[in-house]
Amino acid sequence: MERLDRRLVDLLAADGRMSFTDLGKATGLSTSAVHQRVRRLEERGVIRGYRAVLDPESIGLPLTALIAVTPFDPAAPDDVPQRLEHVPEIESCFSVAGDESYVLLVRVGQPGDLEDLLARIRSAANVRTRTTVVLSTPWEGRHGQHGDDDA
Repeated sequence: MERLDRRLVDLLAADGRMSFTDLGKATGLSTSAVHQRVRRLEERGVIRGYRAVLDPESIGLPLTALIAVTPFDPAAPDDVPQRLEHVPEIESCFSVAGDESYVLLVRVGQPGDLEDLLARIRSAANVRTRTTVVLSTPWEGRHGQHGDDDA
């Protein structure tokens, strides 16, 4: 990736609402050049979308957990992500190496909600689970959050 494209990606990762004008000022490009480069980055799939980053606690989801899942039948089709994509509490699904097949990042309101979610996951995907409850989050979503020292 070109240095200017990398700089645009870093700036947008830090602030997805940054205007083309401000991106131009930060990179030394014209507004129209920035617009063209960003559009190309979107078309190539480098930029997949823009979203608001919410504070889970403020929206009533203070409990975060990581749920490792392993199918009961290793010979069964690997369709765990498809079986769970309808579950709104699952924020991310990671295919992993190791004993487990997937690790799910989930957010819920309280321990009873987590217990209910685990039962739904086990039932929907026919999996065994191992859960780790997050006690605190010193930082999360680092991409785009580093300093500008290497720009």
